[in-house]
Amino acid sequence: MSAVLVTGGAGFIGSNLVRALLERGDSVRVLDNFSTGSRGNLDGLDVVVVEGDLRSYERVHAAVRGVDVVYHQGALPSVPRSVQDPLTTTAVNIEGTLNVLLAARDDGVRRVVNASSSSVYGNGGTLPRDEGQSPDPISPYAVAKLSAERFCTSFSRVYEIETGSLRYFNVFGPRQDPSSQYAAVIPRFVRAIADGVPVTIYGDGEQSRDFTYIANVVEANLLAADADGASGAILNVATGGSETVNGLADTIGRLLGRDVEKTFEPERAGDVRASWADVALARSTIGFEPRVGLEEGLQRTIESLLGGG
Repeated sequence: MSAVLVTGGAGFIGSNLVRALLERGDSVRVLDNFSTGSRGNLDGLDVVVVEGDLRSYERVHAAVRGVDVVYHQGALPSVPRSVQDPLTTTAVNIEGTLNVLLAARDDGVRRVVNASSSSVYGNGGTLPRDEGQSPDPISPYAVAKLSAERFCTSFSRVYEIETGSLRYFNVFGPRQDPSSQYAAVIPRFVRAIADGVPVTIYGDGEQSRDFTYIANVVEANLLAADADGASGAILNVATGGSETVNGLADTIGRLLGRDVEKTFEPERAGDVRASWADVALARSTIGFEPRVGLEEGLQRTIESLLGGG
């Protein structure tokens, strides 16, 4: 049994990770300020909650004390939010990550597993995206995530601490909030199609994404925390496939047995046109294998959101 910290543990990805850690017997602490996470995501779980902001070194250090591994999921998410408020996004996602790394270094933590984003690739390079491509971030969110990655790599080189960064590609699944103004596309589409209302698509809908079910992301985190030779690694975590937003809506409609009506709005600033991952490096470095494909993941998500509806 290990003592671990999950920053952002009340959020969508964090709370799913917390459950997996508890199931394998770890002692779990959560750091969250509940600005985007939900207390309900932790209901009934045997965790120690440290309430605080990533921008406070003191709170971060209090949360880190005595743990073996830090899973750094805490962030201010959303590309549109970062376009509206780049200052806060930068402070939380860069300064917050630096506080996590400093506290982990100061308290002798073995490894920090950092949640990064496919958004760092931007629109440059070829498809599928591989980690050898030069990043070309578009949005302030992507710039902040790339900077956080660089800090992690730096710390693994100049201090006695192991780090790794996982570039998530469009994660979806249970406990993802469909009601937030920054809600991810899948829970929004599921709720709208189930309710018989039009889905809103930004741009022409032919932009593509590598939609990745949450169980794959959780598994990658567990592997990245323990794999030998993985310190300093930056790895894609995805399904390794591509689907357009239009195609996604149609698939959800088919699974629900509902017709899909689409309305189109102007493309949003900072959005990437095409995203599709090569996961070969994650496979060879940490033994990652995406076990849940898009359609199975969508079915599980629909059942979770709608209670089997």
